[in-house]
Amino acid sequence: MQVFGLTLILCTGLLVYFSCQPNQLKEEIPAQVDFNFHIKPILVQKCYLCHGPDPSSREAGLRLDLAEGATKLLESGHAAIVPGSVSKSALLDRITQNDPELRMPPPSSKMELTEKEIELLKKWINQGADYQPHWSFIPAQSERVSTNTATHQRIDEFINEKIQGMGLEVSEIADKYTLLKRLSFVLTGLPPDPETIKAFVSDSRPDAYERMVDHYLDSPAYGEKWASHWMDVVRYAETKGHEFDFAIQGAWRYRDYLIRAFNADLPYDQMVKEHLMGDLMPAPRLDPESGQNESVLGTLFLTMTEGTHSPVDTKKDEADRIDNMIDVIGKSFQGLTVACARCHDHKFDPIPTSDYYAMYGILGSTRFSPVPLGDTQKKATQIKEVQRIKSQIKEMLATSWDTETQDSVPAFLVNDHQPAGESKAAAFVKVLGDFRGQDFQGWMPDGWAFGQTTTLGDPMVQKKTREISGLQLGMASSRKYGTGIFGALRSPDFKLNHKYLGVRARGKGASIRLVMDNFQLISYPIYGGLDQKVNEEEWKNYVFDVGDWQGHEAYLEILPGSYVRHQYQQDQDAYIEAAYAIAYDESWYEPALDSKRPAYSLSGMVGNWQAGKSTAAEVAELNEKISSGELVIDFPELRQLILRKDLLLASVKDTLFFQGVTDGFARESPVFKRGNHLDTENQVVERNFLSEILEWQEPIEGRGSGRIEMTATILDAQNPLTARVMVNRLWHHVFGRGLVETVDNFGLQGKLPSHPELLDFLAIKFKEENWSVKKMIKSLVMTSAFQRSTRATDSIEDPDNYYLARYPVRRLEAEAIRDAMLSASGALDTTLYGPPVPVYLTSFMQGRGRPGKSGPLDGAGRRSIYLEVRRNFLDRMMTAFDRPTPFTTFGKRDVTNVPAQSLFLMNDPFVAEQAEVMAKNLVSATGSNPEQRINEAYLRAFARPASDFEREEGLAFIGEIELSLESAEGISAEEKQVQVWKEYCHALFNMKSFIYLM
Repeated sequence: MQVFGLTLILCTGLLVYFSCQPNQLKEEIPAQVDFNFHIKPILVQKCYLCHGPDPSSREAGLRLDLAEGATKLLESGHAAIVPGSVSKSALLDRITQNDPELRMPPPSSKMELTEKEIELLKKWINQGADYQPHWSFIPAQSERVSTNTATHQRIDEFINEKIQGMGLEVSEIADKYTLLKRLSFVLTGLPPDPETIKAFVSDSRPDAYERMVDHYLDSPAYGEKWASHWMDVVRYAETKGHEFDFAIQGAWRYRDYLIRAFNADLPYDQMVKEHLMGDLMPAPRLDPESGQNESVLGTLFLTMTEGTHSPVDTKKDEADRIDNMIDVIGKSFQGLTVACARCHDHKFDPIPTSDYYAMYGILGSTRFSPVPLGDTQKKATQIKEVQRIKSQIKEMLATSWDTETQDSVPAFLVNDHQPAGESKAAAFVKVLGDFRGQDFQGWMPDGWAFGQTTTLGDPMVQKKTREISGLQLGMASSRKYGTGIFGALRSPDFKLNHKYLGVRARGKGASIRLVMDNFQLISYPIYGGLDQKVNEEEWKNYVFDVGDWQGHEAYLEILPGSYVRHQYQQDQDAYIEAAYAIAYDESWYEPALDSKRPAYSLSGMVGNWQAGKSTAAEVAELNEKISSGELVIDFPELRQLILRKDLLLASVKDTLFFQGVTDGFARESPVFKRGNHLDTENQVVERNFLSEILEWQEPIEGRGSGRIEMTATILDAQNPLTARVMVNRLWHHVFGRGLVETVDNFGLQGKLPSHPELLDFLAIKFKEENWSVKKMIKSLVMTSAFQRSTRATDSIEDPDNYYLARYPVRRLEAEAIRDAMLSASGALDTTLYGPPVPVYLTSFMQGRGRPGKSGPLDGAGRRSIYLEVRRNFLDRMMTAFDRPTPFTTFGKRDVTNVPAQSLFLMNDPFVAEQAEVMAKNLVSATGSNPEQRINEAYLRAFARPASDFEREEGLAFIGEIELSLESAEGISAEEKQVQVWKEYCHALFNMKSFIYLM
């Protein structure tokens, strides 16, 4: 009977369970099924690998990412989806099949649709199987933007609607101590100081909290904190990694640029422009204090790719570097994994391989270059004044000479005879550039040094007499305005199809480089011969043996300085001058200088000279007239003009440089089949930016790289991604998780937004408020959602706090933990900006590229953002606490909880050192007793006073340590006290509440 009773109960229970299942499932299915939020995640995860955008892996000709593909008749005579009819839709038959040979997804895929997913698909088909564009590709729209309600209140409305819909109970507002600590760390990455804590807690004004928000937003530490977030996004590093970990010249200046930009609340759209085309801006942003071109510093992030020493295949090296730039740009500014389309069409997002190589063409047309630092505006003003003076001198001479030669008879310039065999020799030589005429023949000057024309016809002045000694012959000269000024002269791209390249040049401390496949780390053992040092002041033929590099794309680069361990240097007296550049196979051949011209009167030649249209032969004829005394050479006004010019140029000197970018020549790329640079398609791809998603744009035309047009597309009002991605990043750093949890992926494999309407509202508001990052952050931290306690009132329905009924418990970032220790100990140096503090090297940190000298253990007390970021020797504390390795975009850090972190806090000498510094400060405080010291320690470490229980526990702990040291010999009473309090402070550093916002 007992067994029968148990059996009856069991059967009844099972019957009730199974009878409830359909009803429960029915309740989970929404009344209206949404394609983006309910159906697409199923198709992406379970179907797209075989039936998605990529044709290379598509099976049975079925494409489920497009309505026309899903509804077309297949070879079987059926359509996968028939809108409005589940029974006629072959898809439903296949996903519910019992036969493993017919079931989809196939059992071998280890994927299976759940009952809920099948029911969702059925209901969606019955409701018409409406396909919609991916949610993030639809322009943001919100009905709640144009209202008088404050932004932070509107945000709370969105959040509270979700909370109420879920039936959740919100937590109370956090106490003032907790709130101030949270606000201070989120906005500045530092704990509040004891004085600020006491002032805020005692401030009873209704706007006390908002005052603190404004205080921290105006703090210089705000820029340091938010710059560090962005540095994760752009994979900030100061070295190249790999074999020798070469330094990226001036990389730290980009870090300082970011700090200044965030503190100045630089509009985000301007920041995007400066990152992608800062070197091309017609009116760059200048630092008001130094006059430095701030805009161009943004382009440094493009140079922070890894760099390989002497790669065997420079074309592959270039492909890898450009791939990294594409990856970082795509994720950083659009939240898309564009680099997934390198080898094939993107498996999930509408990014075909052609779009990848269209972007490849843009970045492949961008060149790397030294960029000088200094007062840009002053330099430009003074050089323009020098140009005006030179024009004035030329006009003065021309006026005088024209008067003297008005009645001159025609001068016939004849040189009809070519050297014997010239045509035959010329057939084996290609002239890459001849600078003996007026122009650079298509070569691109960069900077001021070379000017915009050659030296042909420039007046030469004797230093002693200040008389005209003649007119210069034509050449490309970095002394166009004198020495000490940076410039570069670069050829168009060409293919290496001759055995040798030659440049006729002279100079001092200069160099000529053959840049092959945009490879910059030119050095032995393989490529050292591609960087020729120019140190002869007599004309010399510089030869590059390129027989081993046939077929590679390259360009020549003429510089008045040179690279030393890949750092550009330029002495004040350095210069370079070049006559021509050639490519040849057998022997050197000097291109003929065409001197046959129509007959001109001397007056006509002077007119041509003044207009900058002289030929080499005409300048030679004028020089003969000067030498013979037919043209006056002494001008009283000349002395004053030359003096004025020399004084202006004396203060225009370039001494400091960083590695930036400059525009090259338009170079479109073919598609690399399966990503293989050795196997390309025949046709090149027109340059554009994500044309399948941002389909309104036209192909990029013009001779430049196309970065200007790419930037315009990213910031176009029709682009639905740019503002959404950035406000989501800000939300992530304020609340610990983005509205879209996958902050770097807004594509089909990214997470769906928890609050889509709120995200759209914020994106629209962000643009309306002139892309102000500070205004957006202020709106976020002013919300009730931000101010809530972390204590959960009801975590059953929302255990992951997805809907923000409470503020999440968050671990501090590695930088904030270290900076908090320095702040608590009193050792923090708050100095802004400057070169990085060398990384502290332990005996275990060995390898190639290891610096010869270690940095200080405490990093000289500087904030963590100023510690050197060496790819081969990353800071051990930053690594232990999850600062990402800088190789790609990491908008969201991992947050691990591993033994190494506890061991670091217990045993690392830096932690122990800071505990001792803090102890000394506590002990040396006049008039303090143990209770007061404990209270002060808590204010420093936890931004709150100790409770009675904590004081009692602290006193007991101190008593135990004092007892253990009673028998210690050789140390004074004061030293014992320091040791006691060191142990206590060290214990505080190891508490959970020190490294967490709770």
